[in-house]
Amino acid sequence: MIIAISITLFFIVLRFTVTVFNFVSNPKLTRVNRPYTDLVSILIPARNEQHNILNLLQSIQMQDYENYEVIVYDDLSTDDTYTICEAFAKTHLRIKVIKGEELPAGWTGKNYACYQLAKQAKGKYFLFIDADTTVNNNLINSAVYRMQLHKLSLLSLFCNQQMLTFGEQTTVPMLHYMLLNLLPLRLVYLSKNASIATACGQFMLFDAATYRQKQWHLQVKEKVVEDAEIMKLVKAKALNGEVLLANGMISCRMYKSYTEAVSGFSKNLFAVFNYNALSLLLYILIVIGGPMIVIMTLNFNLIFFMSGLILLTRVMVSLSSGQNAWYNVVLHPLQMFNLVIIAFSSIQRHLAKTNLWKGRRV
Repeated sequence: MIIAISITLFFIVLRFTVTVFNFVSNPKLTRVNRPYTDLVSILIPARNEQHNILNLLQSIQMQDYENYEVIVYDDLSTDDTYTICEAFAKTHLRIKVIKGEELPAGWTGKNYACYQLAKQAKGKYFLFIDADTTVNNNLINSAVYRMQLHKLSLLSLFCNQQMLTFGEQTTVPMLHYMLLNLLPLRLVYLSKNASIATACGQFMLFDAATYRQKQWHLQVKEKVVEDAEIMKLVKAKALNGEVLLANGMISCRMYKSYTEAVSGFSKNLFAVFNYNALSLLLYILIVIGGPMIVIMTLNFNLIFFMSGLILLTRVMVSLSSGQNAWYNVVLHPLQMFNLVIIAFSSIQRHLAKTNLWKGRRV
């Protein structure tokens, strides 16, 4: 019991320290008003996105960067995605829509879509964004400035998350929670170690010359968590990569219901732990089982100490990611319960080979 409590408190303190580092270092994209003129290719893989894609295209038209092209790859959608994009493109000359082709063996759908988009792009920079995002002013200028300032081959942003339903609020905040108390984001750029890497596929800005040479999506064509794998490759090639928080300049509504959120996170969580069930279960045991053991001791001082660190961690993560701190504190137990459900669902789906996303086996 003493060993279990000691391990639990050690990791709570360690995760709290990482959170403090991220909170103090403030790894956010700095807003820059200086205008840049380099051609940016905005590349959008889209499959069954009829409820999202028009909002994204309109937001791109309204943002303040001037020299850009937009290419949408309709990945064999079974809804009206292609029709909506084609109609919008007829009145907006900077937008081009590509009709997708059958997915070759050995590829995941998104990676193949991105690979095809890059073949069509002409820009100095390739900006891959998801169809469920919304672009705001200052985003592209600020990102291009960051690319040039640090001579980056890849800049990735974790978007601000939009959550409109109770189910989303009990699941989606775990993305930033796990990120900001496990990894000091500044180290992705500062450390040369390729294993210290992560990224978010919702926003991936590449130096186009390097991309054309390295063909990043081709190198990770079968990977489910391709964003982090690409960042590892970038660093392994001794190139510069950086990961930041979006600072309100791009937002995303990842899922629209509890069921969709559980399914979506289940698709990725096991892959994040490199399909190592022991590592994932150990993480769950320490993060959730450990605090329960401390509570069972009925030792007020230990419980107060542990709860205080968890509370402060949730507040700092919420403020850093632009989320409601009060909601996340109150909903923390339910979010942790859902994390257990997602973890076991992720393992079960992988082992049973029933992991599907948008009608495709993953």
